[in-house]
This record gives sequence, C-alpha cells and structure tokens, in this order.
Amino acid sequence: MSDTISDASYRVTADELRQFIERIERLDMEKKDLAEQQKEVMAEAKSRGYDTKVMRKVIALRKRDKDDIAEEEAVLEMYKEALGMA
Repeated sequence: MSDTISDASYRVTADELRQFIERIERLDMEKKDLAEQQKEVMAEAKSRGYDTKVMRKVIALRKRDKDDIAEEEAVLEMYKEALGMA
C-alpha cells in the first residue's frame, strides 16, 4: 500500500512540476515575443529619425526615482566642473 501511495504522490508532484515548467516556458516565449516587438518599435523610431540610444536612456530614467536622478545629475555636474568639462 505504501508503494501505491508513494507512486501516486510522485505522479502528482511530477504533473505539478511539469505544469510549472510549461508555464515558465510559455512565459519565456512571451518575453521573446515582447522583446521582438520592442526591437520593431525601436527600428521604426530609428527609421523616423529618432536616436534610439537616447530613447533607451530616457526609458531607463523614467523608471527611476526623480530624487535619485537629480542627485546623480548634480554629482555629474560637479565632477565635470572639477575636470573642466562644464
């Protein structure tokens, strides 16, 4: 009886594990599809004359806290002045 219960538990665990893995695989495919769509949008923006390198920086900045950005920019300006770049 113990073997039967153990086998049943293993099957349930294996089925659940398979479901998790398949979900992760589907999400990976969705990520790949989204990344491809992002590339297409960037290519379209580039073809219209936008600087995609700067666009990526703007996107990264929009994700950050405004106070962190201001502090970083202030330090950058201070460093540039110290090096005679400003």
